Amino acid sequence: MSFLDYDFMQRALIAAVLTGLAAPAVGTYLVQRRLALMGDGLGHVALTGVAIGLLTGWAPVWTSVAVAVLGALAIDVVRANGRASADVALAMLFYGGIAGGVLITGLAGSTAATLNTYLFGSITTVSADDLWVVAVLAVVVIVLAVGLAPQLFAVCQDEEFARASGLPVRLYSMLIAVMAAVTVTVAMRTVGLLLVSALMVVPVATSQQLTRSFRTTFALAMVLGVVPSLGGVVFSYYVDVAPGASIVVASLAGFVLAWPAGSLLRRRRAAAAVNGEDPRVTGAHVTTEQHPHQHEPECGHPTVEHGDHTDYLHDGHLHAAHGRHYDEH
Repeated sequence: MSFLDYDFMQRALIAAVLTGLAAPAVGTYLVQRRLALMGDGLGHVALTGVAIGLLTGWAPVWTSVAVAVLGALAIDVVRANGRASADVALAMLFYGGIAGGVLITGLAGSTAATLNTYLFGSITTVSADDLWVVAVLAVVVIVLAVGLAPQLFAVCQDEEFARASGLPVRLYSMLIAVMAAVTVTVAMRTVGLLLVSALMVVPVATSQQLTRSFRTTFALAMVLGVVPSLGGVVFSYYVDVAPGASIVVASLAGFVLAWPAGSLLRRRRAAAAVNGEDPRVTGAHVTTEQHPHQHEPECGHPTVEHGDHTDYLHDGHLHAAHGRHYDEH
């Protein structure tokens, strides 16, 4: 009898795909902003949300979303106002979140063991109702992460440039924080709150070993999120181990395999550039002979002036027209 014949495995695999897509999608922006550990901090805060759900009798997934979103916004406000560094704000979330979760769980009359399902994940116990919640939240996150990729990339890459382009930097910055909080909650039942950050960061780090542009890094990271998620669930079914740990270990194995390949690719690219064998490399820019869109002042894409030329923000890249070709920054 195949594992696909079991309803709980079908739900587990669907949840794994959704989580594998959403976590790296948001993680790409967090890594770009050097907030790779934000998922860990929000995971601890979400634990307090779970405990509040146990205390009040409300669905823990929704209380986790609410508390994690508040924590994410608090981090963003602290970071933006410069009152404390981002790592200090994350540290406070680490300590306060897990302490609050254990304390409130005790007040609810439960033991710390009750939290294990949420700390380490329990994907094979995902119910049909849980799956609907995970699906809705994950789809919203994925649509925003993909649909707003150029704007979110600009904010993560260079806030001053994004502000000069007329983008609402503060709004998009808060949106990234909220998306991270929701993703943590989505992954809560898949890999667990203690391991969710790994699924948000490791596929992105693996992708960066093999790619050069933001767009390809983003797409490959989502693929590298789905593959170990599915593999980890199937492996846990046959070996009877924790699915969350299997997913993270599989993801880390991918990074170990990609690192030497990435080093070799970078050496070859550097050698090609030095020897003039890469026709696309011109100074500090990568050139492209053809571009699917003709940039002009009325095209609607954000611009930033650089004295002798104008850069256009398009599809997650800065494009500058130079004669008969475009420079891709």
